[in-house]
Amino acid sequence: MKRKYLKNLIAGTIGAIMMSSSLPVVYAEDSTATAPEGKIIYSSDFEDGDVSLFSKRNDSDTTVVSASTDNAVSGTKSLCASGRTKTWNGPALKLDDICEPGTAYLVSAKVMGQYYTSNTMSLQYTDASGQEHYENLANLNGNGWQEVNDIKISYSADVSNVMIYFEGGTDNIYIDDFVLKEAPKYSIQEDIPSLKDVYSDYFKIGGVATVKELAPQSTKDLILKHCNSFTAGNEMKPDALLDQNACIAMAQAGDDTNPQVTLDQARSLLDFARDNNIPMRGHVLVWHQQTPTWFFKENYDANADWVSKEKMLQRLENYIKNVFETLEKEYPEIDFYAYDVVNECWLDDGSQRKAGSQEEGSQNSPWVKVFGDNMAFIKPAFEFAKKYAPEGTKLYYNDFNEYMPQKTDAIIKMVEEINSDGHYIDGIGMQSHLDVRSGSDAFPSVNVYKKALDKFCETGLDVQITELDATVNSNSLFKEQAQYYSDIMDAIVAQKDHISSVTFWGTTDDMSWRASGYPLLFNEDYTAKEAYYAIIDGIESTGTTTTTTKATETTTTTTTTTASGTDTTTTTTKPAGDVKYGDANEDGDVTLADAVLIMQSIANPNEEKFRLSEQGTKNADCVGNGDGVTVKDALGIQMVCVNLIEVTDLPVDEIPD
Repeated sequence: MKRKYLKNLIAGTIGAIMMSSSLPVVYAEDSTATAPEGKIIYSSDFEDGDVSLFSKRNDSDTTVVSASTDNAVSGTKSLCASGRTKTWNGPALKLDDICEPGTAYLVSAKVMGQYYTSNTMSLQYTDASGQEHYENLANLNGNGWQEVNDIKISYSADVSNVMIYFEGGTDNIYIDDFVLKEAPKYSIQEDIPSLKDVYSDYFKIGGVATVKELAPQSTKDLILKHCNSFTAGNEMKPDALLDQNACIAMAQAGDDTNPQVTLDQARSLLDFARDNNIPMRGHVLVWHQQTPTWFFKENYDANADWVSKEKMLQRLENYIKNVFETLEKEYPEIDFYAYDVVNECWLDDGSQRKAGSQEEGSQNSPWVKVFGDNMAFIKPAFEFAKKYAPEGTKLYYNDFNEYMPQKTDAIIKMVEEINSDGHYIDGIGMQSHLDVRSGSDAFPSVNVYKKALDKFCETGLDVQITELDATVNSNSLFKEQAQYYSDIMDAIVAQKDHISSVTFWGTTDDMSWRASGYPLLFNEDYTAKEAYYAIIDGIESTGTTTTTTKATETTTTTTTTTASGTDTTTTTTKPAGDVKYGDANEDGDVTLADAVLIMQSIANPNEEKFRLSEQGTKNADCVGNGDGVTVKDALGIQMVCVNLIEVTDLPVDEIPD
């Protein structure tokens, strides 16, 4: 059974082909290679001696910015930042006056240290509450000139004092050939199916973005088209919600147990969800990471003593209470249908984290440091969340590497113990940061993942896939990635009665926290990857396929398990010698993947990875047989996929009416 959305896909493709003599590119490996060059905002090799756009970062920065003849990449001059007495001192380029919020920009530069380059290019901005934020964009290490090329930056309208700066060490920093330009502007593909519509009968489809990622309009458009659930990437984690200055002021007034919170860092994300009526997953209240150490110290002073268990329990209740009350007060229109209350408390071997601050080790937990063991704070956290969360908000325990057997068992044992005297935990969040690797060595394997998924579903609690992405070793492995995504989604769909949402952790590959592994469904230019097409090309779980070949015909019997039961279909393909019409990728089947490959081969004729083999070319020439491979062949295959024609009808002379 093929699903109704394939008819929408073919309609969109037909429209695109009929309106244009050129083929829409379904996927391009390097989308920026052929993109129009963005407008240059600022470019200088400093040969004119003008360094006036750069300055020190603030009044306490001792940096002196000048043009220098000491070093240069080409010509005789470069920018020199001297007089630096702190590692954070350095030359900065303020963006507010020359750039626009909501627009993506690319930064390139050549950088050298006085003796050895050990510098960082970073971004700084101030949020609506006046708090400063810093993000490292590129590390520059090595002898001589180091280079950064087209580092993408963007910012939202509710921030200020935005600057690019260079820091590290206290020696001179030299900069040459600096270029700031607009990034190529792309639009999303409107003529492909919406993921939220594809899975409308199954579960919500979620998207995630940080403030930076959401700034361009195309990112907003992508989320609005494909998602009916939204998660803040970083801006609703504890370090973003907790307001240290307000906490200290409260403590000085005599109350050291009432942590103050602010939504200022998340405001543009919350505004987006509110204005577009998108339900949200809250992420996250209690976590060992991205929770500042001062939160656990007397008077909220990072250098003070750790608070007692009793005081921290009071802080925990008031913190959770204040988060929910602030959300209700400032954003009552947003439906927080789910909230991660506690995150990542178990190690892969099923043991709890070590006691200590994050500064002392990444596996440490300040929560364990104060409370001594997991259950002493996890259960109260859920009790408080159940007490203060809005009616209808489901509460989740969320973890990564959740498919490791000992961790799986530890999570299940925990939720069952906490719920033994009441219903506090509504569901389990499976983060699902997966690794396709090169395909056959995927970790976890689909079977391992499915085993954990099934065990979580057997608890009777709701399950949500909360942070799904799947990396590959290189961008030549997108076919393997597509197959893996398809198999993982098959496992998830098989448990649809126990799963309420699937969230992909990010929007486009280049903006992912795992960008080097190309983990998502969309390219940098917002075009859909093979993985996207793989997860919409039917969701049947196929059982056993038996093929018997005769001299005159091929008969294929397929047993398919669907939501409504088991179907058996038999397809007989008419003889065609050594040609299987429609099977462009030579995998033995005629599917949407063959149409995608044909379109890729036409759109990227010089790319070896998209080139059809001699046999694949024969197979692909299935419409107007003998006139070569054209877009009509891809269209014919898509019509087979949606049962408008039968595979046994191929080859055909023309596209049927």
